[in-house]
Amino acid sequence: MKKRLFQQCDEKLVELYVEGNSLAFEELFNRYKDKVFSYILMMVKDEELANDLFQDTFYKVINTLGSGRYKEEGKFNQWLMRVARNLVIDYFRRNQKISYVDNNGSYDIFDIVSEPSHSIEQVMITNQIYESLHELVEELPKEQLEVLRMRLYNNMSFKEIAQATGVSINTALGRMRYAVINLRKMAIEQNTILSY
Repeated sequence: MKKRLFQQCDEKLVELYVEGNSLAFEELFNRYKDKVFSYILMMVKDEELANDLFQDTFYKVINTLGSGRYKEEGKFNQWLMRVARNLVIDYFRRNQKISYVDNNGSYDIFDIVSEPSHSIEQVMITNQIYESLHELVEELPKEQLEVLRMRLYNNMSFKEIAQATGVSINTALGRMRYAVINLRKMAIEQNTILSY
């Protein structure tokens, strides 16, 4: 049964899960857990917080699917990433409001009014940049993607990457270099803006 589920498209797995097949959701979870967690961690830069938001993301997905509120409007993985992105934005919004509360539990309304009005907008733009970059990263050749993930997401040295992948340090460095070159090239070709 698991092998057959592995061969199913996301939309079919969603359909099977809604019909009561919990293994279908397990397959979806296994497909996207690393991508979702990496994205959240890249956004919040705190592993404990990323874990919380990661759990919240899948909790929300399960609730939405289980309640029949999920509407098929494209790809499941894009919707899943939007859920994660929205939870990150919500976290930043809550965190921003909390930051104006002092130790006595009060705040000065003028602190909020005088706050730069573009901060939430900047968070959203940053999120969009990360999302665009993440999509480009997924298009890299497998060897380049592997090295880039190990280096940026797992903070591994090139020596560690070389040992883990069974290649020389120079090969690992070369794959990283080509990954960056290819990301720039794809960004230009797809007219993707990766900065403010």
